[in-house]
Amino acid sequence: MEIPTIEIPPVENIKTISIPLPTADVPSYIPMVVPPSDLQAEDEPEGSASEEPESPGMRKVDIPFTDQQMPVPETEILVTATTTAVVSVAATLTATAAFKYVVTAMKPILKTTWKKISQSKKKVS
Repeated sequence: MEIPTIEIPPVENIKTISIPLPTADVPSYIPMVVPPSDLQAEDEPEGSASEEPESPGMRKVDIPFTDQQMPVPETEILVTATTTAVVSVAATLTATAAFKYVVTAMKPILKTTWKKISQSKKKVS
């Protein structure tokens, strides 16, 4: 009994194409800064330079254990903001609780109504 053999032809080398990476000439320039010919130092304004202008409706509070001051709005502004926040949170919580109660109360009613409607449609057909 002879075992068949297969002759494999020699492998041919396939040349691969080499594509070079693209290059670009990016324009560049060195900026030239020319100061004005009549450049002079400005006069110092009166008072210290570190003073911040007082804005209306703000007061400064000392932060303990530091030498820093923090601007805080006036009491009327803080009371208004706090009241608005409390009322909006209370209204949201109340509306959520009311909605949950309505959903739990209406669920059985809607289920029985749906069953009656679906049964009446089956009888008609």
